[in-house]
Amino acid sequence: MTKLEKINTFDPSQPGLADESIFGLPFSAQESEIIIIPVPWEVTVSFGAGASTGPKAILNASFQVDLHHQEFPELWKLGMFLDFNEQTKLIEDESLVLKNKAQPIIQALESGENIASNSKLNKDLQIINAACLKLNENIKNQTLFWLNQGKKVVLLGGDHATPLGYYQALATKHDNFGILHLDAHMDLRIAYEGFTFSHASIMYNALQIPQISKIVQVGIRDFCKQEVEVAQTNRVVVFSDMELKSASFSGKTWQVQCNEIIAELPQKIAISFDIDGLYQWFCPSTGTPVPGGFSFEQATYLLSKLGDSGKEIIGFDLVEVAQGTNDWDGNVGARMLYHLCGVLAKNNGMNVGEKIIFNK
Repeated sequence: MTKLEKINTFDPSQPGLADESIFGLPFSAQESEIIIIPVPWEVTVSFGAGASTGPKAILNASFQVDLHHQEFPELWKLGMFLDFNEQTKLIEDESLVLKNKAQPIIQALESGENIASNSKLNKDLQIINAACLKLNENIKNQTLFWLNQGKKVVLLGGDHATPLGYYQALATKHDNFGILHLDAHMDLRIAYEGFTFSHASIMYNALQIPQISKIVQVGIRDFCKQEVEVAQTNRVVVFSDMELKSASFSGKTWQVQCNEIIAELPQKIAISFDIDGLYQWFCPSTGTPVPGGFSFEQATYLLSKLGDSGKEIIGFDLVEVAQGTNDWDGNVGARMLYHLCGVLAKNNGMNVGEKIIFNK
């Protein structure tokens, strides 16, 4: 059956088919315009756990997402394919093994121990750093494989360490781009807890990629002195949660604030969305929750305005979703993923249908 035949016979009003790809869509990878690379990895997490379960939690929840999206009613026809494969399973298995090696290192540091003087812990630290470097190369190669086939490629974590190889792949295709970083944390620590590729170091590591000309951070409300110094001496612009809220309490609208955020971005942008940027009740199981944040609707409004701004969105990652005791985290993650795919597709000139307006 051809893709057109599948489109003509598929009923998007029915529940998604759980034996198909994400969102219950019937398309193969080759038939899909957007490829989603899952990275179930959380080796260096230092507080709550569960980020490695994010891709599966989102996949499971995706079958309940109504595809007739108000902004992108025909998005589903483009096809989105979540590329779970043998490599994904190997990544998941290795993450568990390395996480067990990382926890004693973290506990020793919290007890004031000098890791350099402990031969076993120091050796395990080197093993973890080498494995993370290998993961980055793996993700870079997976991303380039699909980019070279003309696909739009996005990444689904896992913890926030996972997109570095993805950014490296984008850097081979674009010589100048920025990152719109939505998060509770700056993630600008240098080799946090000794881990070169810590989840808390992703934006510092991204700054080492010459093609990334600017990082614009939104919703930040938790950081250390080192991170502030990195931000102030590098190409980082910060819209902290406190400053955004203070301005809104004084009468500045979210629309005006979004315009200011977008104005700081270069022409080409990758989006990095850590789910803990949202209010905690949207993501109660995420690993490092912080009071404050923005609502789901504030986030999607900013993303949609960016998509319509004339700037070029070259990709995105969604990270730090964790499977909780119910389906809520996956449910929110799946809907944010669908919206991000819609913004990416529309911004790149794909037909996502006309926005549905109920009150004209």
